[in-house]
Amino acid sequence: MKLLDKYILQKYLSTFVFVVLILVIIICVIDFTEKNDDFLETNPPFKSIIFDYYLNLIPFYSNMLSPITVFIATVFVTAKLAGRTEIVAILSSGVSFKRMLWPYIMGAIVIGAFTFAMIGWVIPNSNKTRVAFEVKYIKKPYTFEGRNIHFKLNPESYAYIESYNNTANIGYKFTLETIKDAELKAKLTSDAITWDEKKNKWHLDNYILRKFEGDKEITKQYGPLDTTLNLLPKDFASTYRLAETLTLPELNKFIKQKIMRGADDTETYLIEKYERFSYPFAIIILTVIGVILSSRKRRGGIGLQVALGFTLAFIFIIFVILSRSLAQVGDVSPFLASWIPSIIFTGIGIILYKTVPR
Repeated sequence: MKLLDKYILQKYLSTFVFVVLILVIIICVIDFTEKNDDFLETNPPFKSIIFDYYLNLIPFYSNMLSPITVFIATVFVTAKLAGRTEIVAILSSGVSFKRMLWPYIMGAIVIGAFTFAMIGWVIPNSNKTRVAFEVKYIKKPYTFEGRNIHFKLNPESYAYIESYNNTANIGYKFTLETIKDAELKAKLTSDAITWDEKKNKWHLDNYILRKFEGDKEITKQYGPLDTTLNLLPKDFASTYRLAETLTLPELNKFIKQKIMRGADDTETYLIEKYERFSYPFAIIILTVIGVILSSRKRRGGIGLQVALGFTLAFIFIIFVILSRSLAQVGDVSPFLASWIPSIIFTGIGIILYKTVPR
C-alpha cells in the first residue's frame, strides 16, 4: 500500500466513523424525544433504557444507515480533496482515475465485510434484547387475532386451529390430519388444545380419532392426551421485528420452516436475508459513485456536492423501501427486490464513470 493509498484510506474511514456517530446521536436524541412519554408511562429502569435499549439501538441504526453514511463520507472526503486541488495533482502525477479509486474500494470492502459480519450474527443478537425491551415497555400487549389457522407440521401431517388465545396458550377447535399419497388416512379432532409449560407438551382433555382404510371409517373417542407437535406457542406470538432478531443461520432455518408450512409471509424474511447479502455490494457501488460525483473542483466549495450526496443517498433508500414493498405484495421476487437498488445504482455508476475526465 502506497502513501497515497494510506492517506485517502485514513481520511475515508475516519470520516465514515464520524458521520455514523453524528447521525446515530441525532437519531437517538429524536427517538428519546418520541418515546419519552412511553418511558414515563411504563417507568422502565434507567439501566434498561441505556443498556438494553439504546446501547443495542446504536449498532442497529449504524448498520441500517451504512449505505447513506458511506456515500456521504465519500462525497465529503473527495470534494474536500478536489477543493484543495489535490485530485488534480494526483492525476497530473500520472496516477489514473481508476488507480485513485483503489483506496476507496479497499475501504468499502473493509466496511462491507464488517457490516456483513455485524448484520449476520452480532446485531441480530443485540436486537433480541432491544426488541424484547420495546415489546415490554413501549408496545401494547400483543393479542393473536388470527382465525382458521392452518399449519403443515411435516410432509404428512396438517394441523388446523379455529382460533388461539396467546395469553392462556389455548387453541380452539383443533384438528390434526394425516394425509398419504393424496388420501386422508386419519383425522384427530378436539374442542381445545392447551400448552403445558411444565411438560413442554400439548394437552388434550379428550379427542376423537377417525381412521380411514379404503371405504372403512373407524371412529373412537379417547380421554386425556399429552403430545408433542412441530408447533409451539411462539408460533402464535408477536412477530414484531422478528426478522431483525434472527442471525443468518436462524433466519435460514426459520425460512425453511415457513416454506414447509406454506406460510403467506415468507417474503418478509426472504427480503431480510437477501438484503443482508446485498448491503456490502451496495456500499462498494455507492462509494465509487460518490468519488465520481465529487472528484471535480467546483466554485462555491463543497456544499453543493455534499447536498447532492445526501440527495442521492436518500434516493437509494427510497428505492430500497419501494422494492421491499413490491416484494411483500408479490409483484417482484424477494431476491430481485433486494438487488434492484444496487443494480440501478450500478448502471448509474457506469454512466457517470464514462463522463469522468481522465
